[in-house]
Amino acid sequence: MATPHVPAARNALRILSLLSQSDAPLSAARIQRELELPRSSTYHLLRELEHCGFVVHLANPGTYGLGPAAYEMAAAYTTQQPLVRLAAKDLEAIAAHIGGSTHLSRMAGSEIVYVHEARAPKAVSLVTEVGVRLPALSTASGRAMVAHLPDTEVKAVFSTSGEHGTFSAVRARLKLVRERGWDEEREEVSRGQESVAVAVLDHLGRPAAALAATFAAGSRDDGERAEVVGRLSAAARRVAGKFFGGAGTPVRTHLS
Repeated sequence: MATPHVPAARNALRILSLLSQSDAPLSAARIQRELELPRSSTYHLLRELEHCGFVVHLANPGTYGLGPAAYEMAAAYTTQQPLVRLAAKDLEAIAAHIGGSTHLSRMAGSEIVYVHEARAPKAVSLVTEVGVRLPALSTASGRAMVAHLPDTEVKAVFSTSGEHGTFSAVRARLKLVRERGWDEEREEVSRGQESVAVAVLDHLGRPAAALAATFAAGSRDDGERAEVVGRLSAAARRVAGKFFGGAGTPVRTHLS
């Protein structure tokens, strides 16, 4: 086996893998013994993993188990992959129709992370590639999702987003987004480009993802943009219906 370039990172992942395979929390001594790690390294890694939320230390009886961050990561994986599969065909069709790009993104704290992109032939390359994270309140996709969160969670997103506006202004914008069911932005993310986005809502009405379409700014009139919103909304309802068993939220696609 090749020597790892970052042994600390590899050993941290080995600890998480071991904990995930155990049906009960493990002591540091057992983790050290099972993985054949130095005692000091074991405790240093466990403290760092605990600080980041990936493990929890149970003082009595002095054992370690998986933390909430590990469960969130697992939940994100099991959710986003089926969502991508369900939405990919629609997103490819919409990208071809507009001659631009479409994306599926998900919330990650006060940011969104792009997990899928479909791009029409000759469409410009955008900053919003798979894996890129952007502040949620600075994107149409993010606002489309945040608009469906409870007010306490909206405040948390706002307080950690670095947003320069006032909370009252953000809340008013999100109220509009929630009422009409979609959001838009022009050159807020990419110069010369504009986007429209809708949320995919789960069975509890919470945002599971967002579907967005991006095209050249000013290239589509109000009616054409409303058509794109309608296509995204229909795709969001199909994905929600297949994955969560819901019909989705009605969307007003006329431009106000």
